[in-house]
Amino acid sequence: MVKQLLRLMTELSSHRWLSRLMGSFSHSRLSRFLIPVFIKTYQIPSAQAEKNPGEYHTLNEFFSRRLKPGTRPIATDADALVSPVDAMITAMGDISSGTIMNVKGQDYKIEDLLNHSPHLELYKRGFFFVLYLSPTDYHRIHSPLTGHKVESDHIRGRAYPVNDFGMRHMKGVLNRNERLITYIAGDYGETAVVKVGAMNVSSIGYTDANATEWQIGDDLAYFEFGSTVVLLMESGTFTPRPKLEVNTKVKMGELLGTLHRPL
Repeated sequence: MVKQLLRLMTELSSHRWLSRLMGSFSHSRLSRFLIPVFIKTYQIPSAQAEKNPGEYHTLNEFFSRRLKPGTRPIATDADALVSPVDAMITAMGDISSGTIMNVKGQDYKIEDLLNHSPHLELYKRGFFFVLYLSPTDYHRIHSPLTGHKVESDHIRGRAYPVNDFGMRHMKGVLNRNERLITYIAGDYGETAVVKVGAMNVSSIGYTDANATEWQIGDDLAYFEFGSTVVLLMESGTFTPRPKLEVNTKVKMGELLGTLHRPL
């Protein structure tokens, strides 16, 4: 009964207008007074930010902050694929006949996640990561490899929470929430960076909407409040780093594995 009530409350609060309302407040000058509370509540290492907390004019400006140069070392080997975000790995593994298996007890079809894009054919036997960003984490998204933009796709959707409750008890959250997808082609095939919105995420945006190519670790996009990135690698092109497991915390720029020519 309690779970059913929570699911109903989540359904009612998942509409985009609520996220826009929360977003309006987080962009207001009044919200800056919450920055010290936010830092303390979530134990955010604010010393890593490029500016002092008092220099941010709004809560959103602090939340989508950049870090001081050199704070996140980036693996730069030619065949490296790195984490695009600071996050917890909540699921990872081989994609089986176009299906991402057992993400918090649910399976996801690539065709639904990518909104039936023709690109889905490249990933049907590829590899995936689901990377969850908590409010504590740094919320800018970086390119996981060196390459150029093949396509960008913005899919409007709901704003369900992507925390443990939302992922376990709401059906198909990753397929139903708003998504901004960047398809990046590198020397060893294509990678899809699927940025998934969530409750109270008022925006997912590109750092430079005109950018068409990135070096590994370049600033790509940002979330306004917590969310998830799903990373898809083309079939037969990726080998994960040994001993990398679900529930591992990773930092942006940390090696996830190596890329190679399609098998």
